[in-house]
Formats: sequence, structure tokens, C-alpha cells
Amino acid sequence: MAKRNEVIRETDDEARRLAQTLVRTARFGALALLDKASGAPGISRVGVCADVSGAPYILTSTLSAHTQNLVANPKGALLLGEPGKGDPLAHPRISVTGQFEEVEKGTRLHALLRARYLLRHPKAALYVDFADFAFFCMKVEDSALNGGFGKAYQLTAQDLLEEPSRAQGFATQEALAVAHINDAYSNVVSLCAMQLCGLPEGAWRLIGVDPAGMDLALGDKIARYWFDEKISANEIQTTLTDLVRRARSEV
Repeated sequence: MAKRNEVIRETDDEARRLAQTLVRTARFGALALLDKASGAPGISRVGVCADVSGAPYILTSTLSAHTQNLVANPKGALLLGEPGKGDPLAHPRISVTGQFEEVEKGTRLHALLRARYLLRHPKAALYVDFADFAFFCMKVEDSALNGGFGKAYQLTAQDLLEEPSRAQGFATQEALAVAHINDAYSNVVSLCAMQLCGLPEGAWRLIGVDPAGMDLALGDKIARYWFDEKISANEIQTTLTDLVRRARSEV
């Protein structure tokens, strides 16, 4: 049997980007927790979103058994990554481990996370404000990436997340920029999706911008576009404008 250090590959930029893409494009995942009464492991499907830094967070009912287990023992893991055609084990997935913390309602953070979550999960508007629903953010500790057969990596929190100094101030600026672009230039968003990302024709929407890239959605499908260079919060508008110009020039 191969030893662990022979199975785990050295983490490189390609592995980091794949891991970040899996987290940032996830709409749902499998949440693994320990039962507060028996200590037995349990798994539940939950809706997922990533914040600007790339850390996953979930929206869940506090009445559910898995949320009560989460409150009793906030350490858990999320399995993210959707299988495609053929052998499901040939498709990449990532298991992210960390401590969950409930987000207080009425705070600025709650409002920002709510807005970002609804861009990714518009149907959640039906229940997001119910009294028993709450957001829980994961403080990432480490993760295990499987990029397919023979492609196993062990990643740190630093491999997954943006530096706090770079992500700072992004959430507020992002919300304004995304709303403006979708309202005023919806046809251009679709053009960017097709020309820059090679995505199929459709009414694509911009659903998120962060220092390293932007996320686009068409129905239940989410795609990721990576910027050539990382940007700061005050560069969001100019970066999106430049991308629009570039997409138009390639028509």
C-alpha cells in the first residue's frame, strides 16, 4: 500500500485554482457533523455560498437536527463538487473542514451575506427571512482536494482564501457593482460569458466579484472567470468596464 506522502501531491497553483473554483461555484454541498446525543457521524445536504474571501457559508433552519448538532459541536466538513457524465469518482471534489459560527441577524455582515446568497439562490428569497433560518460561516482550517484519480492534495486555509487585507471593503463595492452591471448591461454580461469564458449562449447574470475573479450564473449553472491579475475593491468598476470592452472587441 502506498504511503500517505506518496499519495498526496505537492500543492501547486493549478491545485489551488481548482480548489477555489470548486468552492466558489458550489450551490450545495454535503455537511458532515457529529450527532450531539450519540456522537455518530451524520450528513445533510445544505445550500452553500462563498463569501468574498472564498470561505463557504450555509443557510439552514435552526429547527433542523443537523443545525442543532452544529450548534452543539461547531466543527464540521463540507463536501463540494458536482459529478458529471461517466464515473462520478473521475470528477473533482473538495472536502473543507472548519469551525462554523452563526451570523447575528441585523448586522452589516448578515445583510451582505444575505445579498450574495440570494444572487446565487434566488428561490431562497421565499424563506431566507424566516425567524428560524440563519447563516453559519465556516472558519476554514484545512481541506482535502481530489482532482480525479491520482490527483489528491492537502490544502491549508491560506491555499483557499484571499488575504483579509485584499478582501476588505470588497463586499459593499461588489453589491453596488453587480446590481449596476446586471441592471444596465445585462446583454453585455451574456456577451462576456460567451466571448471571454467560452460559455453557451444564454441570459447569463453576474452574481459575484472578488479580488481574483467573477462568478456568472445561468439558471442553476455557475461559471467562474479568473482575472489576469488580482484587483482591489476600488478597481471593480474599471475592471468590469475593461472586460466589457474586451468582449465587444472579440465579437
